[in-house]
Amino acid sequence: MKVKDKFKDKTVFSFEVFPPKKTSSIDVIYQTLGELGGLRPDFISVTFGAGGSGNSRFALDIASKIKESGIIPVLHLPCINFTKAEIDATLAEAEKRGIDHILALRGDINPDIPPVKDFLHASDLISYLRSKGDFDIAGACYPECHPDAETLEEDIENLRIKVDAGADHLITQLFFDNDSFYDFRDKAAAAGINVPIEAGIMPVVNKNMIERMVTTCGASLPRKFVKIMQRYEHNPEALRDAGIAYAINQIVDLAASGVDGIHLYTMNNAYVARKISDAVSGIIEA
Repeated sequence: MKVKDKFKDKTVFSFEVFPPKKTSSIDVIYQTLGELGGLRPDFISVTFGAGGSGNSRFALDIASKIKESGIIPVLHLPCINFTKAEIDATLAEAEKRGIDHILALRGDINPDIPPVKDFLHASDLISYLRSKGDFDIAGACYPECHPDAETLEEDIENLRIKVDAGADHLITQLFFDNDSFYDFRDKAAAAGINVPIEAGIMPVVNKNMIERMVTTCGASLPRKFVKIMQRYEHNPEALRDAGIAYAINQIVDLAASGVDGIHLYTMNNAYVARKISDAVSGIIEA
C-alpha cells in the first residue's frame, strides 16, 4: 500500500529521522530505527543532505533498513544543488532497493554552493518524478509562509502549482500554534488544494535546538510556549518533559479537528517518540 492510500482510512502517523554526522557510525541510527519501528508508524522519512553534505551517502542505506523492518521509507530528495544526472542516479538506486516514496524538496540554498539550474523549484522535481515512474510523492508546505515568499497567499499559490505538478500529499514545516495551521489549511482548501496535509510536530527537548530551527524556518512561538522555555531552560529534564506534554496537547487538538496526519520530527530521539506515541495512540486510531 502507498502512503497516499493510507489517508483514506485513518489519521496517518509518521516519523522523520536524519542520518548521523559523517564522523559518527551509522549503527547509531540503526539502533534508533529499531526502537522507532516498534511503534509501528505508517512511514518513516529520511532526510537527504543537500549538495556538499557528507551525510547524504547514508540516506539510502537508512531507507533500506526501514523497508527491511516492514515500514514504508520515504526518501527526502532536495533538488536545488543536484544535476539531472545525479537525481537520475539516486532514483535508479532507490528503484533497485524497492524505495518508491519520495519527499520532493527544493532544499536549502547554500550561499557557498552555487545552485544547479536543472531543478529550480520543488514543483520542477515533482513533475520530473511523475514522468519517471509510479512514485508516491510528498511535498513540503509552510503553515506560516515560506521564508522566501512575500505573503502566505503567494506561498499557497506556489503550493497549488506543486500539487498540480503531481504531489500526492503534503507535510508541513514544524509549527507551535495550531491556529496558524488551521488558517493555512482553510486557505489551501479555498485555493483548490485537496490533497491530504500532515501536520509537522517537533517536541522541544533543547532550547538551543529550537531557537536554531525557528530561525531557519520562521515558525512563531506562542506566549505559553515561550513561558515553558523560560521556566525550564536550565532544567533539561523538565524542559524535555514539558516539551513532550506540549507536543501531545498539540496532537490531541489537531486530531480532534480532523487533521489528515501527524508527522513527528523525532530528532532521532526514540525516547521522546515513544512517550508521545504511547500518549496519543488511542486518539490517532479512534
